Amino acid sequence: MLCRLFCAAVIVGLAANFAGAQDPTKVAPQHYKLHFENEQVQVLDVHYGPHEKSVMHEHPAGVVVNITAGHLRFTDANGKVQEVYSLAGETRWFSRAKHTVENIGDEPFNAVYIGLKGKLTTAAGDSTRDDPVSAEELTTILAEYAQVGAKP
Repeated sequence: MLCRLFCAAVIVGLAANFAGAQDPTKVAPQHYKLHFENEQVQVLDVHYGPHEKSVMHEHPAGVVVNITAGHLRFTDANGKVQEVYSLAGETRWFSRAKHTVENIGDEPFNAVYIGLKGKLTTAAGDSTRDDPVSAEELTTILAEYAQVGAKP
């Protein structure tokens, strides 16, 4: 009986650990630090030293703002590899992703990732659409949030 309880506790603990294991701030805290979070967004500070690589992790759809230039290699959960040259000051849209990241450059890479949550994530994460969220939809959604935030 005691063995069964112990085994059940271990399984529950492992399942809980696995469920949260994709959060980059949990599995790769040396690369991702939570800067700000509310119901609409999660803002992460991103840092990869030269030739550093992350473990597999997941991001909601969002925007990355590159602080420094970088040469990065993304490998998705299916093994598809994509190399990206990022410019300092550049912004890019990313759909929801599960991947590893490797800084294959000789300089540190720094960025800010703004992950969308709630209604924004639902609109942005519809994988059946070619354009995850249109400019008009995003403007409407952001205007709704601005009105909610402006009310006393």
